[in-house]
Amino acid sequence: MDKYNFNTVALHGGQEMDGHVRSRAVPIYQTTSYGFESIDHAAALFQMQEEGYIYSRNANPTNRVFEERMAELEGGVDAYAVSSGQSALSIALLTLAKVGDEIVTTNALYGGTYSLFADTFKRFGITVRFVDGRNLSELENAINDKTKAIFTETLGNPGLEIADLSKLSEIAHKHGLPLVVDSTFTTPYLIRPFEFGADIVIHSTTKFIGGHGTSIGGIIVDSGNFPWDNGNFPEFTEVLPALNNRSYMELASKSPFIAKARFDLGQNLGTALSPFHGWLFIQGLESLPFRMKQHVENAQQIAEFLSAHEQVAWVNYPTLKDDPQYELAKNYLPLGAGSIFTFGVKGGLEAAKRFIQSVKLLSHVTNIGDAKTLVIHPASTTHARLSPEEQALTGVNPEQIRISVGLEDVEDLKRDIDQALIASKEGALQSVKA
Repeated sequence: MDKYNFNTVALHGGQEMDGHVRSRAVPIYQTTSYGFESIDHAAALFQMQEEGYIYSRNANPTNRVFEERMAELEGGVDAYAVSSGQSALSIALLTLAKVGDEIVTTNALYGGTYSLFADTFKRFGITVRFVDGRNLSELENAINDKTKAIFTETLGNPGLEIADLSKLSEIAHKHGLPLVVDSTFTTPYLIRPFEFGADIVIHSTTKFIGGHGTSIGGIIVDSGNFPWDNGNFPEFTEVLPALNNRSYMELASKSPFIAKARFDLGQNLGTALSPFHGWLFIQGLESLPFRMKQHVENAQQIAEFLSAHEQVAWVNYPTLKDDPQYELAKNYLPLGAGSIFTFGVKGGLEAAKRFIQSVKLLSHVTNIGDAKTLVIHPASTTHARLSPEEQALTGVNPEQIRISVGLEDVEDLKRDIDQALIASKEGALQSVKA
């Protein structure tokens, strides 16, 4: 058997037991550096004539198991694990774009991503054009001869706009561009973007991949399908002295993109993932399919509960039958739309604040994808640096509450949410009397 199913890969992918102690668990190689057999061996490694480990800023055996396992789960050819989701996003796109280049992105984005594109990339001399991801004509019209990539999120954070990956990839490939997808909200359990034409997938592994809110990390995965020698990316085909007079295409024909990301920006900027965090992410992957199944089941029940609650004005969750994205969700997310969604409490902004202040079991934190249920007010936190107009573009409004449904007993979650909704109503009545 040369190919295993998802649950098996989540447990075994990328690991071969070492020949010395044959540890069943993946060992933590908590080391900065690795011994060389000889002067010639060291020279061959540094000149990239041989594969091997030099320094953990470039690669680490523990992290390598995590990278290979994630690549296999996504259906890709290689991956590069880094220090955070923002690092993964930055390294992936800066591997493609430089001063004077442009990126086209759908505008339903996480606030930190929007700020990175609008402010930081602008200082780097890279223009990011924000477009309505549902308006494919607008998106295609934003492409020009300086464009180096199209970017989207599988599910916009927090508005849950589902990316039409097949159509986006068709447009990208028509113009000789890669489609880069942030799949943090969905994980490879719910959707594998490569199957819909995406070329690069990134994750904040801090979220569902780790699953327990203990570690910061990110990963970049390459499909292996994009033709980097199509003329739009000369950095992949030019011969470099640093590569022993080879190009990245010659150095790593399986994945020149990951090789360039790792040995160019990754090495020079030092976005190394701690091997201990890499090991924790491996532990998370072992239970990922079971956790995601329960996350989705709980989220569906909570979304239906909120939809029927008299104190809730609206619920935005694509697998509710009256949701405008219901049919799109059936196509792209047949196993469920994840565990994160948004809703509005009757009474607007003040009621939303009172709700969050009244929860007891739910945790008021900025993370998502934890085993515990988390809640936050995006307009005043994750998207607070954006103007009201920018918030609206990214799918954020003042009364919106984002919930990341965890693995607790769903009846306990309902009771806590119900008492917090009642408290929000009582607070509104007291305000009126006052």
